[in-house]
Amino acid sequence: MMATKTKATAQMLVDALRGALGDSAVVTDAASLDYYANDVYRTGGAPLAVIRPATVEALQQAVRLCSDAGVAMVPRGGGASYTDGYVLPEGGHVLFDTGALDTIVIDEANATVTAGAGVTWANLKTALDAKGFRTPFWGPFSGIAATVGGSLSQNTVSHGTAAHGISAQSVLSMDVVLASGELVSTGTGSAVRNYGPDLTSLFTGDCGAFGIKVAARLPLIGLRNHFECLSFAFDDFAAFHAGSRAAQLAGIEDSQFGLDLALSQGQIGRQDGIGAKLEIAAQVLKRAPNKLKGVAQLLRMAIAGEDAMRAGAYMLHFIVDGADAEEAALRAKQLRRVLSTHGREIANSIPTFVKSLPFAPLFNILGPGGERWVPIHAVLAHDQAVAFDTAFKALIAARKAEMDKLGVWLGNMFSPVGSTGFLYEVALYWPDARTAYHERTLGAEYLGGQPDFKADPDSRAYADELKNAIIAVMQDHRAAHFQIGRAYPYQVRLAPQMQSLLGAIKRELDPKGLMNPGVLGL
Repeated sequence: MMATKTKATAQMLVDALRGALGDSAVVTDAASLDYYANDVYRTGGAPLAVIRPATVEALQQAVRLCSDAGVAMVPRGGGASYTDGYVLPEGGHVLFDTGALDTIVIDEANATVTAGAGVTWANLKTALDAKGFRTPFWGPFSGIAATVGGSLSQNTVSHGTAAHGISAQSVLSMDVVLASGELVSTGTGSAVRNYGPDLTSLFTGDCGAFGIKVAARLPLIGLRNHFECLSFAFDDFAAFHAGSRAAQLAGIEDSQFGLDLALSQGQIGRQDGIGAKLEIAAQVLKRAPNKLKGVAQLLRMAIAGEDAMRAGAYMLHFIVDGADAEEAALRAKQLRRVLSTHGREIANSIPTFVKSLPFAPLFNILGPGGERWVPIHAVLAHDQAVAFDTAFKALIAARKAEMDKLGVWLGNMFSPVGSTGFLYEVALYWPDARTAYHERTLGAEYLGGQPDFKADPDSRAYADELKNAIIAVMQDHRAAHFQIGRAYPYQVRLAPQMQSLLGAIKRELDPKGLMNPGVLGL
């Protein structure tokens, strides 16, 4: 009787959502629910329905219906998350796909842009490029799919981070729909974010626990069309970290990222098809302010070949922007001076690739040999970076035999977080069957050229256990994390008073506990 009543209640909610939003905005077919039950890493319970509201008003109406029915609501941006942020283990929820909230309003007079939560960073860049503007932080590498709302919910790094910080630092205010269906703004309509206590910060990195983001107001700065790309190689991690830290303190570059040899030759170096090379060449020429200089760069890249991807145990890559060629060259010269005592300069093919194609297709959601993939990251204080690297390598050395037996391997990527933080990201790979997420995201044409692994529960279980072991070592070194979701410990690191405050905020904004339950440990 209870199961029948629950099933009947669920169907009534779906019918009500269809009545409010229209049939096309409510998805319940099994194949789609299977797709939406997955993120890049994990499969959770199937949603009751997936809705894609076309307006804020429609989203508010849907939230009110779910609240009245007592059904959990989970927001989803571009879907490129891998920390169970929108994967509800028990299922039965309504998943809010915010991708249709994709308006972009540029206010040149006030140097701001208001972007719908579903706007991808790639589309935002295209719109702002046409006006000669950019946002300070302008997207993660997954920006072809990653949305503004998703990035603000998760906290992200990449393009512009070296100079301007993470995504949370490039937002003035947000519009959020609470679990009651009410629409609130975190700002006061002023020209600055910090007018009294910073209420906008409550909703950055909240993983959707406090409400569903529908729009964000971001600051604009002028676009700098001239750039220089630089790369340096290092033979050991300590020298690599010292070089990265020196560059962070100098604050010269717009973007900085590092790779170890395994990741450089594997995940990054596999872009070796003739189609990929032609596309990169076209983009290098398109983005070069001076076409002759662009041709010269292509020749240097051709001569360097694969050597640029195996020039050292660790490689550090920089993109330096300038208002004109002279400024870019001067800043590059200054950066070379900073790095000269730590590493050796090598061919700049990789940052040139990234500058030319900042938002590449999501091929990296599988490994270079078609393996499953999940990244694990730590934001470390500088005095913990080398110590963590030592402890991490000891962990992997102790497990190498078992990893080799099961086909589990890894590579590492690195990024600055302001001048004080060092992001150490481990990419973990293992042989296993793809999910509906990989199938739909990558498509049959691409996957037709990739190995197709059978389900491997032993490797999958080992990869999950190793992932948790790596996170434990990160925590031993006081690591912080972005994209916390359900994957990283959070509240245990808070003082009791802060835990109490966090719980009080959740109860105030979501008294029924229906908004993405379980994230942040709430």
